[in-house]
Parts: sequence; C-alpha cells; structure tokens
Amino acid sequence: MTSSPEPLVRDGQIAPTLVSTGRRRAWAALGAAAAGVAGLAWQAPAARTATRAPGRSPGIPDVPLVTHEDRPVRFYSDLVKDRVVFVSMMYAQCSDQCPLMTQNLRRVHEALGSRPGRDVFFYSITLLPEFDRPADLKAYAAQNRIGPGWTFLTGTKAAVEAIRMGMGFYDPDPAVDADITQHTGMVRVGNDSLQRWVMAPLLQDPQVILETLMAVDPVSRAAGRGSFGAIQA
Repeated sequence: MTSSPEPLVRDGQIAPTLVSTGRRRAWAALGAAAAGVAGLAWQAPAARTATRAPGRSPGIPDVPLVTHEDRPVRFYSDLVKDRVVFVSMMYAQCSDQCPLMTQNLRRVHEALGSRPGRDVFFYSITLLPEFDRPADLKAYAAQNRIGPGWTFLTGTKAAVEAIRMGMGFYDPDPAVDADITQHTGMVRVGNDSLQRWVMAPLLQDPQVILETLMAVDPVSRAAGRGSFGAIQA
C-alpha cells in the first residue's frame, strides 16, 4: 500500500491535503452539466461571427507570477493574451484526487501532439503560493512527467486570488469557497483572441475535454475529432 507523503511545513504552517468527499463528487457532476451549458452558450455566437473586437477577455488580471522554471511573467500579457489556453488550479502537496486530475489533463495534453507550446498552452496555478516555490512546482511537473507547453505558476497570495476569482474558480457560498480543495476539480478552456471561455471537470473523459476545446478553438473545430491523437491509458 502506498504511504501518504509527509506534510509540508513552512513557517509553522502545514500544507493541507485533499480528501475526497461525496459532496465533492456531486459538485464535479454538477460542474459537468454546467460545462455543457457553457459550451453551448459559446457556440451560438461563434456561428454568427468568426472574430470579436480585440481586447482583454473580461475578468483576467495581468498580475505578476513566477513559473516553475523561476521565470517572472505577467499572467495576461505574457501567458494568455491572444492564445488558446487550459487553466487549472492545484497545489503540490495535494493528495488523493489531485494526481488523478493532473494525469487526466496530461492525457489531453499528449493527445494534442505538437500543439502544446505552439498554439495551445497549459497553465496550472498553485492555490498555496506560500508553500509552493518554483522548485516545488518543477519537481511536481517532473514527477507527473509533464511535457512541453505546460507551465506551473506561483506568486503572491493576492495575485493567485485575483486569478482564482477572475477565472471563475470560486463558490458563491463563502464557507465552501474557503475550502481550497473545492477549486481544483475544473479546468478553464479559453480562446482570448475570440473571448470565448468554457469550463470542464478535470476527471471527465479526456475525449470530452478535447471536444470542449472545439467549442472555443476554430482550428480544432475545423480539423474535427479525428485530429486528436489517441488517448493514452
């Protein structure tokens, strides 16, 4: 039986770990339905017009962050602007469901072949920047065999919170929102140049997540489902 990792302690604080709950599974199922509705909502305008007026997609802050390779960046202007992106929230000490979510998203990443880092970009932002330094995120990426085109990010607590709220990783119930484990189960998929954004559960079938990409990315939609590589087990 695999033993649980030792908890990380920094400045007298212990990093929390994720434990599955029935409520969380129900929330993920609800998220699946919401993602489907969001996808349809974005496809309708897409049928009417191929482009939108230039400008930043609403709600996306241009806050400073640091990559897992210890490179300073700004979230919007350096990472999101005019790009097709997958954005998720995580933290390195997360156990139980989090590794499964990362591996599931990795299958999506691999199915896109050479596109990640070229015209599709993956970003995972720690919810615990006070614990996760660039070196911790680099180790997490290596442990999960993450390929090119996927950047892990940390920064100040204020910067991470601005992204979390701006990108929709929150719950309207303050008690639920205070539990960081409630914010790791979804991925935001978007096309900034067209200002199209949807959300999908991270534990959903990778093929369904790829089809969610088609709702915001004309390249994927034009190429069709057959353009995606095989989903690895």
